[in-house]
Parts: sequence; C-alpha cells; structure tokens
Amino acid sequence: MRTDPMVALRRTSFVAPGGRRSIIAPSKMVQRTPYGLNIVESCLACPFRQERLFCNLSSPALEFLSSITKSGTYPKGAALFVEGQEPRGVFILCSGRAKLSSSSPAGKTLIFRIAQPGEVLGLSATISGKPYQVTAELFEPSQVSFISREPFLRFMRERGEVACKVAEELSRTCNAVFAEVLSLGLGARASEKLARLLLDLSENQHKGKSEARIKLTLTYEEMGQMIGISRETVTRLVATFRKRQLVQIKGSTLIVRRAALENLFRT
Repeated sequence: MRTDPMVALRRTSFVAPGGRRSIIAPSKMVQRTPYGLNIVESCLACPFRQERLFCNLSSPALEFLSSITKSGTYPKGAALFVEGQEPRGVFILCSGRAKLSSSSPAGKTLIFRIAQPGEVLGLSATISGKPYQVTAELFEPSQVSFISREPFLRFMRERGEVACKVAEELSRTCNAVFAEVLSLGLGARASEKLARLLLDLSENQHKGKSEARIKLTLTYEEMGQMIGISRETVTRLVATFRKRQLVQIKGSTLIVRRAALENLFRT
C-alpha cells in the first residue's frame, strides 16, 4: 500500500548535512490548531489568492489545484525537505516562513533566503527530477500544502497558465540568486552587506515611512549565514549601526532607518 506523502513527511526525521537532525512533528489537519493559525481549507477560499503569484489562477485551475493538494500544519523547525533528497513534489507556504539553506560537509551553513507566504518551494527539483538543492526548514508555525511530483507535472502540462506562472517563479528565483551571488562575490564591504540585508528584511514594513519596524526572528548567526560573514562581525556592526543611529533595538523589535542605511551605499 502506498504511503500518503504528507503522512510520511510528518513521521520522518532527516539528518541534514553537517549531522544536524530535524524531526517532523505530527500535524493536525483540522481547523483548530495549537499554533494559532487561521487555516485555509481550500485554494478557492484563500483570502490571499489575488496577492500571490502562483495562487492567482483562474477558478478552473484552482479547482484542479485543490484536487491534487494536501494540506497540513507544522511547528517551527520542521524540515519540509533536505538538501540531496530525491524530489517528492512541491510545497506551498500558505502561511508562515521557511529558511532555505545549504551546508558543507564541515558543517558550515549558508542561508540563501527566507521564503515568504505564498511561495512554492522545491519547484526546480520537482520539474528537473534532480535532488533538492537546499534544505527548507520552517521559521515559525506554518500551514503548508503539498503536491506530489507526477500530479504537479500533469497540472503544468494541462494548464498553460500554470506553466507560465511556474516560468515566472523560476525566473524570479534565478534573478534573486544571481543578485545574491553578485553581492557576495564582488567584494562588498561587510557593513554594506548587513545594511542590504536589513533593507531587504524591512522592505514590506516601512509603508512609505522613513522607518520600518521588524521583529527580530533571525539570530545574529543566521544573519551572518545569509551574507557570508561571521556572527562576531554582525554583532560588531549592529553595535556600530546603533551608535550611528541607523538602527534601534527595542526588545525583540528592530527599528530600521532606511534612508540612513541607504546612504551607506553612497559613501
């Protein structure tokens, strides 16, 4: 008897590169959850569908999508898939965020980015049939939808609008990775790298104001892993930014003065 992929996901523990084990805790596929999430039970009823690239499809396409999708809720730290694992399908972040990272045999970790709600993870591997290139670990309690590889490929073949959306998503991801490689590889100063990271993290929070407030969910070590510098360097730079009044920390909230940070790139 074939195992349900979502059940297998919840029962499996993985060992990520570097020897770190991530255990997938059981989830409850019901409306009430211990994580305080507002569960969306159908793609057709999703209140965010017009705001998200992959979800903004015609009603017939969404009906098809709903018929091949299985949804579940997961705790912070759950691994959706790990680097080197054979692709089983794609994962849609209905809510919550995920950390996409890669580790060397020596245990050094590079965080590529933080995936946001509405993003489709594992897309490239699912289409190519090659192993997942990164590890996707949930950054907070999340609702995640899963589509097995064969139904997803059929979905693309039968719905031209879906194939176009997938091409847009892959192109956007490629451009983002290219920009990150340029930032890391062209010798930008550590202060500029951190400033760019803080500007990116606060991009959707400033709402036209000169300041943006973001919740500090990333540790200094994780910030360093995203921009290729050490935790100690991040600590020193944050202290310098605070002294120069570029940022301010109040409890778990980071206040970013965006205009002042942007001036770092002009000096």
